[in-house]
Amino acid sequence: MKIDKVLSKLGIEKINEGASTGTKWIKAGGEKLDSFSPVDGRKIASVTMATKDNYDAVVNKAHEAFAEWRMWPAPKRGEVVRQVGDALRKYKEPLGILVSYEMGKSLQEGLGEVQEMIDICDLAVGMSRQLFGLTMHSERPLHRMYEQWHPLGVVGIISAFNFPVAVWAWNSTIAWICGDTCVWKPSEKTPLSAIACQNIISEVFKANQVPEGVCGLVVGDRTTGELMSNDARIPLVSATGSTRMGKAVGTAVAGRLGRSLLELGGNNAIIITENADLDIALRAAIFGAVGTAGQRCTTTRRLIIHENVYEIFKKKLVAAYKQLVIGNPLDEKSHVGPLIDVDAVTAYTNAIATAKKAGGKEIVKGGVLTGEGYDSGCYVKPCVMEAQNEWPIVQHETFAPILYIMKYSAMEEAIAMQNGVPQGLSSSIMTLNMREAELFLSAKGSDCGIANVNIGTSGAEIGGAFGGEKETGGGRESGSDSWKAYMRRQTNTINYSNQLPLAQGIKFSV
Repeated sequence: MKIDKVLSKLGIEKINEGASTGTKWIKAGGEKLDSFSPVDGRKIASVTMATKDNYDAVVNKAHEAFAEWRMWPAPKRGEVVRQVGDALRKYKEPLGILVSYEMGKSLQEGLGEVQEMIDICDLAVGMSRQLFGLTMHSERPLHRMYEQWHPLGVVGIISAFNFPVAVWAWNSTIAWICGDTCVWKPSEKTPLSAIACQNIISEVFKANQVPEGVCGLVVGDRTTGELMSNDARIPLVSATGSTRMGKAVGTAVAGRLGRSLLELGGNNAIIITENADLDIALRAAIFGAVGTAGQRCTTTRRLIIHENVYEIFKKKLVAAYKQLVIGNPLDEKSHVGPLIDVDAVTAYTNAIATAKKAGGKEIVKGGVLTGEGYDSGCYVKPCVMEAQNEWPIVQHETFAPILYIMKYSAMEEAIAMQNGVPQGLSSSIMTLNMREAELFLSAKGSDCGIANVNIGTSGAEIGGAFGGEKETGGGRESGSDSWKAYMRRQTNTINYSNQLPLAQGIKFSV
């Protein structure tokens, strides 16, 4: 399907407004934002960014809608989300192509991202009938205690370019079934994917007479994110991005005693023990390191390899990297697409130079690709480098396909290396030894929010709560009981006696 046909099918014209209240587009008054594809450097389309007035109009409408939406029965809200999932199934191919073309990930990953959106809709539908509270026994006679959960209000969603649609769906679908309304600020690097989503869901919302404002969109720059972070009308801000960005958002939201759900950087490692199945470990390491051109928060950035299998595995790794095909992500033969832009390329080349200066040895040489097919200037070669875990550049997350490898001799040493970085998102161990696996998963093991055995660090199923610790922010999205982040807890006590006994046996008479 040609990209012009994709744009037409998704309702994207040459110039789009960057503000919407759900089913209505607002005439935006900001600067023009051009979206360029890192695949070929082509300008895809332009978007007029939202102004502060546009932003306020969207948030105000979300507030108005909340008063009605929160009173819809949760299963009825879930039915709307079910229909959103059906609409995404209908538009899966064109939306997946647009995600791939605008962001640069492989077509399989673009389609997979839309499938994640469909999956989270299915999960949220089930959640809409399972927003459980608890009942407790009162210490006072003829009293009943229970707790229930109520919606928070307007949820602000700040998403990143690397998953331009899935992370929004993780947040919005669950927020909706909880009774919240949403205002979405997508990455300014991938605005068209967001506009396409808005067009898709508006059909469903219109058909179900959903209150105008339940799903708002504001396309803007950093200033828009700052408005959202400081906006007391928004009780919860869910932000995905760099640790630097997350610290700014978290500080601003905390300053007004709001809530923040932060999904930030990762510096993920795979420990490969001498008891590992090296073929499985190889597949996990390669996809984890080069999938999405190293631009996932769960990308494998470090391999911690037992000294007894280090040389064997290194040879396997070098041989496998030689087979990688780097090229147009819309070509199914390509394994690695481009970085998002030339700034990302600069960060990649600087990181390699810094690591080499520290003493790193490239066992798979990196570099920027030029010539036919690489006209955008965003294609790079995945790099593998022998390094030391304590080097500052290794401690830092570089959003690019750079894999650092290092040795260990004892299991406790490997775990200490795995944990010895500021970030705490995803981690893995490759072993067929039960004791090693269980130690890694114990309180003495990985300090990450995600800890895997015999699978890689990259990717996660929507059924489990997704998120990390330390500088990854501590947030949890998607499955398990993460819906609680989008609601407020209320404890209720009912006295059905004809007296007023006090707790702890306190006596008070007048």
